[in-house]
Amino acid sequence: MTLGSVPIVELRGLTAAYRHRPVLEGIDLTIAAGERVAVVGPNGAGKSSLLRVVTGILRPTDGSVLLAGEPVADLDRRAVARRLAVVPQASTLPFATRVEELVGLGRIPHEDPFRGHRPVDRAAIAGAIDRVGVGHLLGRDVRELSLGERQLVLLALAVAQSTPLMLLDEPTAHLDVRHQVQVMELLVDLNERDLATIVAVVHDLGFAGHFFERVVVLDRGRIVADDVPDRALDPERIRDVFGVDPALVRLSRAVD
Repeated sequence: MTLGSVPIVELRGLTAAYRHRPVLEGIDLTIAAGERVAVVGPNGAGKSSLLRVVTGILRPTDGSVLLAGEPVADLDRRAVARRLAVVPQASTLPFATRVEELVGLGRIPHEDPFRGHRPVDRAAIAGAIDRVGVGHLLGRDVRELSLGERQLVLLALAVAQSTPLMLLDEPTAHLDVRHQVQVMELLVDLNERDLATIVAVVHDLGFAGHFFERVVVLDRGRIVADDVPDRALDPERIRDVFGVDPALVRLSRAVD
């Protein structure tokens, strides 16, 4: 997809509610193709809701959502899935399927439904499994996996989907520190080598500051900062929004 100068994501005057409770208010956000953006904020700030409005799953009560210049409300689900991949928080999966079959679901938006996987699809699935490092899980029922292993398989599914935009909701949840860093490094690689636009909800402010070029801070459904990490996560804002000692965050940024 050639995006040119058109933003890959554009939210204008957006307000949204979930079960009649306001979750986002007055959101204006533009993300250019090729950016790597962390979305941070305390619990209940509206981070996951922001991702859901971009996908079209949560409809705004006011304002507009554009994907590469097109209203997401005008796109069918297959068209949306060609434009963006979503990595949700790992949860209970209601059906039995093997790891490789779940990863293969990422190719559905690109396949001819009557022909199944083409060589290019099989190559994308194998490449995603190798890149995320879940080859040792092949053949296993995803319901038997730990939450951390399941999180990695969902990431592999999104990589196999091969979209210009990837939305991730706490992609390092349930992972040990080594795998958390590996996932962050993979996101950087997908952004720099594959030119994928990365938008990730991140709880660890140190990771947000170290692995992302831009940080959007949400608080009570509003954007209170949108800048490079050092300015978006300045000590006063960390104290005001998160209620923690900024020195603790600075220490956690020392990841190399």
